[in-house]
Amino acid sequence: MSDTANGRALLRQEAGPDLRRLWRAIGRRRVGALGISIMLVFVLVGFLAPLLAPHSPFEQDIANRLAPPFWLQDGTPVHLLGTDQLGRDLLSRVIYGARVSLIAASATVFLASVVGIFLGLIAGYFGGWWDELIMRIVDTQLSFPFVLLAILLAAFLGPSLTNMVIALVIASWAVYARIARASVLEVREREYVQAALAIGAGSGRILMRHILPNIAAPLLTIGSLEVGRVIIVEATLSFIGLGVQPRTPAWGSMLYQGREYMSTAWWLTVIPGLVITITVLGANLLGDWVRDTLDPRLQDR
Repeated sequence: MSDTANGRALLRQEAGPDLRRLWRAIGRRRVGALGISIMLVFVLVGFLAPLLAPHSPFEQDIANRLAPPFWLQDGTPVHLLGTDQLGRDLLSRVIYGARVSLIAASATVFLASVVGIFLGLIAGYFGGWWDELIMRIVDTQLSFPFVLLAILLAAFLGPSLTNMVIALVIASWAVYARIARASVLEVREREYVQAALAIGAGSGRILMRHILPNIAAPLLTIGSLEVGRVIIVEATLSFIGLGVQPRTPAWGSMLYQGREYMSTAWWLTVIPGLVITITVLGANLLGDWVRDTLDPRLQDR
């Protein structure tokens, strides 16, 4: 049999990640199902905010300012979670705040993973000075605390949702690059990659067709775990005034605005804080489930 025929036979045996295990594992791991449910609610609330919000998040009613939630004395079903210091409906603002967190988390994870995986593939596959240059940049960036770097970048770019996403992408791409590079170094010597080289496949085809699908598992894991961290940092930036502007509902800015009313209107901070906690918990549970499902070493646990 010729070398080309041997190479094609090896390529047919290539073992990519069986992503169907993710769906089969839902019934076996209830914690994962809980994480998926929380994140699904988070995504739906963000997308359907105009339909779900009972009031406009910007409509002010000074006569009903600091109204308590409906289950407390003087609460009313008109404002289920009460109102803020300007009489704006808190439930509506929490719902619209999910949209800000959804945009920030999804855009950041997507863009940072694209940049980081691309550079990690180049560093791991080609090696040489490409590897040295990219990994020294990665090492330098990872020496800074993630939150501190995001704050510095957001302060430099200015407060806005777009600038906040740019700052988060710049602060987080290095994690994906390091994971991608380490995975490529492990995979590039396997038989199916050598077989692709033997039949004359180009570097681009090898990277996209034979290497990237086979390092998808750790990259999916790190991406799912990064969602919770991005939501926390987005809330932090909004809390200190470096995220979206105060008029736009954001969970972090709602915490900041309600801090002065903790003794008289605790719901202004407790409710947004509880929503952030539940959402981040769901993201972390989802990330743990993806890791446990895709890691073959944990299949029997």
